[in-house]
Amino acid sequence: MNAPDFKAVDGDAAAESPISSASAPLAIYLHWPFCAQKCPYCDFNSHVRDAVDQDRWRAALLRELDHYADRVGPRRVGSVFFGGGTPSLAPPATIAALIDRIGARFAVDPDVEITLEANPTSVEAAAFADLRAAGVNRVSLGVQSLDDDALRFLGRTHDAATARHAATLAARVFPRWSLDLIYALPGQTEAAWMTALDQALTLAGDHLSLYQLTIEAQTAFEGAVRRGDFTPMDDDAAADLFAATQDRLNAAGFPAYEVSNHACPGGESRHNLAYWRSADYLGVGPGAHGRITLDGARRATRQHRAPEIWLDRVETAGHATQTDDALTPADHAREMLVMGLRLSEGVARADLAAAVGGDWRDVVDAEFLRVAAAEGLLVADDDRIVATAAGRPVLNALLSRLAR
Repeated sequence: MNAPDFKAVDGDAAAESPISSASAPLAIYLHWPFCAQKCPYCDFNSHVRDAVDQDRWRAALLRELDHYADRVGPRRVGSVFFGGGTPSLAPPATIAALIDRIGARFAVDPDVEITLEANPTSVEAAAFADLRAAGVNRVSLGVQSLDDDALRFLGRTHDAATARHAATLAARVFPRWSLDLIYALPGQTEAAWMTALDQALTLAGDHLSLYQLTIEAQTAFEGAVRRGDFTPMDDDAAADLFAATQDRLNAAGFPAYEVSNHACPGGESRHNLAYWRSADYLGVGPGAHGRITLDGARRATRQHRAPEIWLDRVETAGHATQTDDALTPADHAREMLVMGLRLSEGVARADLAAAVGGDWRDVVDAEFLRVAAAEGLLVADDDRIVATAAGRPVLNALLSRLAR
């Protein structure tokens, strides 16, 4: 397989082109729902199946992609993200076919970011070269830990040595790569986490995603906690680890550009920035969400979650869209606030006002904003609203009162 020859649009041509000239590039998310096993902490739309009909799934994903390409018309694509599930378990030919179809249906930025999530198992690492040839230029490795005891607790099928090997191989194959890690595990000390973080920095490319362990509903870990099998880390200890993480990564040149995501300057995930900056994105595949602007209105889409029902509906109707709702201007602005405050850059008041079509205070509790700013949790100047270092660990609580 060869990397696809996209219909590239350079910066000057894009500025003059009728193809979405006034908006940010379109992002495309494609969901592969299958995993080799279900991790005990995971509440994502991932499923274990004894067999997958690869030809049917490839055809269905292409068909739903075509459906949305028809809906949005000619657009310029800046990023593509294969998530899951475990998309690195999909045949590279399926990934290549989808990338080729995107190149055929859209104008694609010459520096388009094409990310694929992968686990650091030997089976998946063996496919790295074929995935690169298919057009993937960024891989997000679900390392989760570099400690064997922690990996066993998290139910992972790889060990630390395999994770290090996969990260080293990713560095040889892909121009960009990122590592995902989970911390704030029961009993984890700051010293142990700092050691793991230092090891991750030696393996990381330009990006690290660091998530504190949360006990999600209807996961195996929720049942384990209910039975008393283990006790999650308390909030104060988790907050201390969060603060220590920021200090260590700031010193290493990996500042947080989002609550859980750190990057070298220029290494930020352009695809995820599209979410947090409220740009348009297509969601293709089981359970995938999308936000698209049609005839001046922003619409929220969601595909059917169950893989087999999704497959049947796509084969029958060409898509498996379960919801397709127009957002009110106020809903759009609230979403912009909720997503944008996760970023270190915050959200511009002018963007909120433009989204709501009026006064930004229609969606922001100005009195609570004043109080939170006085307490050092938010900064609100004439241009932007930004969560401070003290505000980020309690951002969800802030947002529950800030958004009107």
